[in-house]
Amino acid sequence: MIWKFSRIGLASALLIAGCGKHGTSVDRAEGQAVPVIAAEVTVRPLWDEEEVVGNVEAAQRAVLSAKVTGVVDAVKVAPGARVVRGEVLATIDAREIKARLDSATAAQDQAQRDFARIERLLQSGSSTRQEFDAATTRLRTADAAVVEAGTMLQYTEITAPFDGVVTRKLAEVGDLATPGRPLLEIENSSLLRFECEVPEALIDRVQMGAELPVSVDAAGATLAGRVSEIAPSASAGSRTFLVKLDLPAAERLRAGQFGRASVPVRERPAVLVADEAVVRRGGIESVFVVEDGVATLRLVKTGRHIDGQVEIVSGLAGGERVVAKDAHLLDDRVAVETGQ
Repeated sequence: MIWKFSRIGLASALLIAGCGKHGTSVDRAEGQAVPVIAAEVTVRPLWDEEEVVGNVEAAQRAVLSAKVTGVVDAVKVAPGARVVRGEVLATIDAREIKARLDSATAAQDQAQRDFARIERLLQSGSSTRQEFDAATTRLRTADAAVVEAGTMLQYTEITAPFDGVVTRKLAEVGDLATPGRPLLEIENSSLLRFECEVPEALIDRVQMGAELPVSVDAAGATLAGRVSEIAPSASAGSRTFLVKLDLPAAERLRAGQFGRASVPVRERPAVLVADEAVVRRGGIESVFVVEDGVATLRLVKTGRHIDGQVEIVSGLAGGERVVAKDAHLLDDRVAVETGQ
């Protein structure tokens, strides 16, 4: 019975000894201090933030519709096509409008001849001033009719208002186009913005021109969005304000992607250390605190990660020194020699 207990005790001792070594420790001679790089724990102001969700949208977007009635004669682009400003995207059958233009042009020619004849007769005294004024009015009316018909003819060509990408095609050849009916949608994918609904409790924290971090997981990027629009009134149903932020260009950023904007709420002091200083083993986080030439393992609780640093919520205070690099190679209460 005593022999059995001894075997159990020996196994436990070996297990404890094995746990004392965390991976590959630093090789050193007996009593020799391990050279390490230590850094002072810093305390600086940090803003607590709340996230609001939204979508990436095109800053320039247009729905192209017909201004005249007619049959769609051609649709020259498909969704996804890149177009340039002024490019003809679709046409409407213009035979009726062309006939109207021809009629107006003929009436204009006749009015010009009548005006010239009355003008000559007036100069010779064979016509009256009233006849000349009537001829002038008929000529102006004919000129206006030609301009109107020419303008209507231009409306039979649907052109791109800016450089962009066709996102939707809403009409096919043979469809009847009427004034106001959408035919195509186009957006400028090079100018994107983030649109989100900010709760009324946070809207005072959002200012025009301010920069807010916007995270878009699908693009794998966190961008600095600049507030360009704030709705003057809240939505009656949701009690939120529509806020738009201009986004810088990013390679994988696309309209329609989901994102999150971080709104600052309050400022507070935060304890920060380099991310490499935190040792993570089995879900337990710790750091090695250097004091009087000895590195002591101390459990900590971490918070946010900011630019290569991590916030220490509990376990450390400002002014203490911790091992800032290769901390995972050390053992508890090992003698160390600090360097820069």
